[in-house]
Amino acid sequence: MTPNSSHFPSEDSDYLSGFGNNLSSEAIAGALPRGQNSPLVCPLGLYAEQISGTSFTAPRKLNQRSWLYRIKPSVTHEPFKPRVPKHEKLVSEFSQVNSAINPTQIRWKPVDIPDVPTDFVDGLYSVCGAGSSFLRHGFAIHMYTANKSMDNCAFCNADGDFLIVPQKGRLWITTECGKLQVCPGEVVILPQGFRFSVDLPDGPSRGYVAEVFGTHFQLPDLGPIGANGLASARDFLFPTASFEKESRPGYTIIQKFGGELFTAKQDFSPFNVVAWHGNYVPYKYDLSKFCPYNTVLVDHGDPSINTVLTAPTDKPGVALLDFVIFPPRWLVAEHTFRPPYYHRNCMSEFMGLIHGGYEAKADGFLPGGASLHSCMTPHGPDTKTYEATISRGNEAAPHRIKDTMAFMFESCLMPRICPWALESPAVDHDYYQCWIGLKSHFTDTTENTGLQNNKHSVTES
Repeated sequence: MTPNSSHFPSEDSDYLSGFGNNLSSEAIAGALPRGQNSPLVCPLGLYAEQISGTSFTAPRKLNQRSWLYRIKPSVTHEPFKPRVPKHEKLVSEFSQVNSAINPTQIRWKPVDIPDVPTDFVDGLYSVCGAGSSFLRHGFAIHMYTANKSMDNCAFCNADGDFLIVPQKGRLWITTECGKLQVCPGEVVILPQGFRFSVDLPDGPSRGYVAEVFGTHFQLPDLGPIGANGLASARDFLFPTASFEKESRPGYTIIQKFGGELFTAKQDFSPFNVVAWHGNYVPYKYDLSKFCPYNTVLVDHGDPSINTVLTAPTDKPGVALLDFVIFPPRWLVAEHTFRPPYYHRNCMSEFMGLIHGGYEAKADGFLPGGASLHSCMTPHGPDTKTYEATISRGNEAAPHRIKDTMAFMFESCLMPRICPWALESPAVDHDYYQCWIGLKSHFTDTTENTGLQNNKHSVTES
């Protein structure tokens, strides 16, 4: 069933705004209780239900929870049963049993949209990850391809938060807190435990999903940048309350629990929340509103300067998962190799491309494709990009990167790769060739002078 488009917000004014705010919304005036969360009888005869994203006793600044006021509580369903047929390509605990390690640079071409009817749930598959949802520490990176809307069912991820990056086709997402329209170039965060349904108004859709276990995404600290820049809290948009009250016999809740899918039947829509308040709510963000910072004299800045959201670890400055983007911007550094430098990183980097081209890969990295450069695996600009850059010399004028949006999921954990991702026909087996053409430009200024044999020593004082 495809919903009426008029029911989905299309303008920013149709949403609430402000990352980390305590928000409230009611579809019917007076539906929210006044002065308390759980009165003996809620207004309009609604049920009060809390959803907690953190432990009750988490510090106040970290505590996340919302109160939902609904026509029937979510507990009203039949027992969960393993979903049949079993989904074989979802992983939430990465080990030698279900995934492999490989330090080689890997690139995938865009995956074709399936020919058979496939919704978001069936089209979702894990690519790589680390850790365990059971241990509440780790991440998974998935991709999805779909060509039909979810029908009379909703999905609930009990394992972690989803950060969805659509690359092709809009997503109309109905959540318990209201509706979100998410276009390519936007991202949506669906926190752990929320039920949602994905409709495809444009037909075929494709994209990327990052999932984090045991933590939530937050805005990165700005440090010496100061109070402003990067992603602004006010640009994060939250749905307004809307509800479905009609009977829905045979409605199915699909729950992802420990990487496996379970189903339960009920006779009503889970999207029956008439009002809500709190700070644990699905939200979206338009990447074009990101305010990038960059070098204005020499050298290329670290990619961390482009962090939109971060899921932190207990170690200061070390991310379980960073979501980083490479948006349109000016390159103006003098006497500088402006594309990203060659490097090896203690973090692991998974990259995707939403549209356009990526500045460090002139060929082969396509919209809808992906690459993985794991911990300490060297990577950087391809041969064509390097040669074109140095040919311009030091007098290269300021240059604007435009018509592009690439992104990166970066983690301190070493990812294990799922076998179907390693064996996929989309794997670009010639990826390594993009660097093979790099040649030596070394000029030996010591030739014929004998200076190359000089030895240097350090004398202890």
